Amino acid sequence: MAKVKGAVVVDKEECKGCGLCVVACPYDVLAQNKQVNSRGYHFSFMENPDNCIGCTNCAVVCPDTCITVYRVKL
Repeated sequence: MAKVKGAVVVDKEECKGCGLCVVACPYDVLAQNKQVNSRGYHFSFMENPDNCIGCTNCAVVCPDTCITVYRVKL
């Protein structure tokens, strides 16, 4: 079976910082940024990108659909 490497792209201006994606990630990839976007929300970002397998749990639970997940076979 091929290994898969994932990457999560968060639209930081659309993210409201609800944190659902952080909780849904089984590999501790995402976290809330200390910086804020133009609307004053702490947006999510990939804190541990090497752990991502592209499972898409974060994108599925995002109520604002501001997460895109990419997967690459290694």
